[in-house]
Formats: sequence, structure tokens, C-alpha cells
Amino acid sequence: MVAELISTLSNWLYTYILVILLLAAGLYFTLRTRFVQIRLFGEAFRVLREKTHGDGVSSFQALMISTASRVGTGNIAGVSIAICMGGVGAVFWMWVVALLGGASAFIESTLAQIYKVRDGHGGSRGGPAYYIERALGSRTLAAVFSVCLLVTYLVGFNMVASFNLVDAFSRYEWFSLRTPFVVGGILAVVTAVCIFGGGERLSKVTSILVPLMGGAYVLVALIMIAMHIRLLPSVIAAIFQNAFDFQAIFGGFTGSAMMHGIKRGLFSNEAGVGSAPNAAAAASVSHPVKQGLAQMLSVFLDTLVICTATAFLCLCSGVAPTPALKGVPYVQTALASTFGTAGHWFITGATLLFAFTTILGNYYYCESNLQYLLRRDARRWEMTLFRLVAVLIVFQGAQLDFSLVWDTADVTMGAMTLINLPAILLLSKPALLALRDYVSQKRQGKDPVFQAADIGLRDQTEFWN
Repeated sequence: MVAELISTLSNWLYTYILVILLLAAGLYFTLRTRFVQIRLFGEAFRVLREKTHGDGVSSFQALMISTASRVGTGNIAGVSIAICMGGVGAVFWMWVVALLGGASAFIESTLAQIYKVRDGHGGSRGGPAYYIERALGSRTLAAVFSVCLLVTYLVGFNMVASFNLVDAFSRYEWFSLRTPFVVGGILAVVTAVCIFGGGERLSKVTSILVPLMGGAYVLVALIMIAMHIRLLPSVIAAIFQNAFDFQAIFGGFTGSAMMHGIKRGLFSNEAGVGSAPNAAAAASVSHPVKQGLAQMLSVFLDTLVICTATAFLCLCSGVAPTPALKGVPYVQTALASTFGTAGHWFITGATLLFAFTTILGNYYYCESNLQYLLRRDARRWEMTLFRLVAVLIVFQGAQLDFSLVWDTADVTMGAMTLINLPAILLLSKPALLALRDYVSQKRQGKDPVFQAADIGLRDQTEFWN
């Protein structure tokens, strides 16, 4: 009964509301920023080379934390599900969401920087809850957002990551009823080691693991494509043909390539959801736009690079996608068709690392929102209890039902989006003015430095005065 209700709510949200909101907001921000995701694409890479501007984490470390959350099991299992359930055209709609979502990611992360607050350790924290309260004056709405984020990332997404890791072992002969307990237990212990080390340890682990795992995964995908290069033209043609099969789309939208592509694209890159701004606010930079550009880049890395790598790895293998293979098993079968058992184990290892870093990135977001709800730095016993709960949830996620886990995560993420998107639409002016200020300083040959008074926010921010 509960599973059916959640599934119905998920389909309703993604069919009638979020599809329109996400694409409309992405298009609106793209036009208002004059295609910032394309115009300043090169500048985004330059920003990442800068050192920390004061205390706190660097722009690169903040990017890796948010990318750790974005680049997760959804990049393997989620893409596979979209293709198996919606058809190959789903890949095209994931690209559309990423292209438009880059502008949304820029706006929300720039706002997080503008309205960030000081923490008790010399750094900063922030995110949608903080800019909703400071700029919109609604403590209640901000608190509701924080609660939704905790439910989404601490519970929903971390359970999904844990479940997908167990699912990666399901194709092995030795898999048994005990496997979820063993795998879930090991993952929970390793997670505990990292999160009990605090934010500094999390940023160091993710800044090492994310580039390594992402690079290795893309390299294997490129080798797979090269070995089946003759299939590439037909794969690309099939993606576009299936994407624009409007008869199928309007005949049954909830099962169409468009719906699955947008749904998985959102789940993967999270642009506009309000998650990445929590990491963006922690970066110590000289101008808010710098971290806005960095987070914009994260959307491209996630969807246009990692998700595309999964799609082409699978489709160039010659293994036909079917609903029976959905999830990690399809990716394993595709790679194993060329590399045998080694292909199975590589995807299992990639899923392990993706799940692990996703859990760390998700948890980082949750700490910031816990502090917001408490309106102070959490006490030692409070943080210990919170971390123990997070570890137990990771363990429990390995034991749950597939459809219930995915649908629950979709619904809670949808609730976050319904709060964050209207908020950043209402608050876009400061971000747009900050962008204009940044571009103006760059044209004068300066390294942009931000002052809140320059965009009419004197004494309205805790930083930048």
C-alpha cells in the first residue's frame, strides 16, 4: 500500500510538475545569464586552479564534495534504468537537462556564496535554507527545506547508494540472503571511519577519490567505444530518433524516453534541487561567481561526461537493453560481453566507489542543514548521535526493496526542488548582478573581488562587507 502510494506520487510529480519547472527554470536562467554555461565554460576551469582565499575549503575541494554526491550510483544504475525502461532516447533528454541545468546550478550556488554565514571553525556554511531565510525572510520555509534535505540525502539517497552497491553483487553465483548484510555492514563501517573524521577528512577523501574513479571509468568507456566503433554511428542515430518519437511520448508519457531521461538526469546532476549549494557555500573564494562557475562545471562533468560514458559503454556493446536487465546488471552484462569476468568486477568496483563517495557527499550536505535547524554548532554528543544514525541508515539501505527505495528518493528530492526552484527564481537578481560585476572586473583585467555594497546588499550579508 505504502509502496504503491509513493510510486503514484513520484510519477505524478515527474509527469506534471517537475518536468515543466526544471526545464522552464533552466531555460529562463540560461537566457537571463546569456548562456553563462557556454560563455564562461573556460573560465570555470581556470577558477578551479585558484588557491583558498582565506580559511575554509578551496573551490576545487568544494567542487569535489558536490561532485561526489552527483557522481554516484545514479551514473551507473540510473542511466541503465532510463535506457532499459524508457529507450535509448532517454540519453538525449539527460543531455538537455544537463545543458539547461548548468545555468540553474550557477544561480543557486552563487546565491549560497552571497548569503553564506560563518561557522565555528573559521570557515563558512550555507545553502538554500540560509538564503531562503536571509533573503526571503521565511524561517519556516527554510526549516521545511532543511528537513526535506535531511530526509532526501541522509535517508533516501544514501539508502539508494547502499542498495545499488548490493545490487552490483547480485549477478555473482555466491550471492545469497546474507550478502546484503555483509556488504551493508562493511560499507557502514567504512562510512563511519570517514564521517567521524569531520568535514576536513571528507573533503580530503573526496578530492582524491572522485577524480581517480571518474577518470578510470571514462577511460574504460572510451576503450569500449573504440573496440566497437562501427556501432557508434547507429547508436547516435538511435538516440535522436527515439528521443523525438512524439507519438510514444504523448501516448504514454510516464514510460517515455523523455520522462525517464529527465527524471534520471535530475537524479544524477541535481541542478536546481538545492543540494550542491550546501557544498558551494563552504568554499573560500574572492567572489561568489567563482564558485557558481565551479558548480556549473560539476553538472557537465556528471551528466555530459560520466552519464554519457555509461550510456555509450552499454549501447556500443551490442547488448540490447531490456527491463529485466535494468540497473547495475545491464552495465555489468554490457562490459562483460567484451571483457568477460573482468568487466563484471570493474563495474562492481566502480559502483563501490561511486556509492561510497555519494554517501560522503550526501552526508556533508546534511551536517550543514542540521546546524541550520539547531541555529548553532552542534554539540559533540549531538553530532555523534547524528553520525551513528547516518551509518545505520547506510546499513539498512542494503536490505530494502528496489522500487520503494528509488521512488522514495524521487519523491523527497521532488519536494526539495519544489521549494528551491521558486526561491532561486525570486532571488535571481543578486546572482545576476554578481555575474555582471564579475564580468566587468574581468574585462578590466582584475582578479574579481566581491563587495556586497556593489550590488546593493550592504549590511545584508554576513560576508562580503
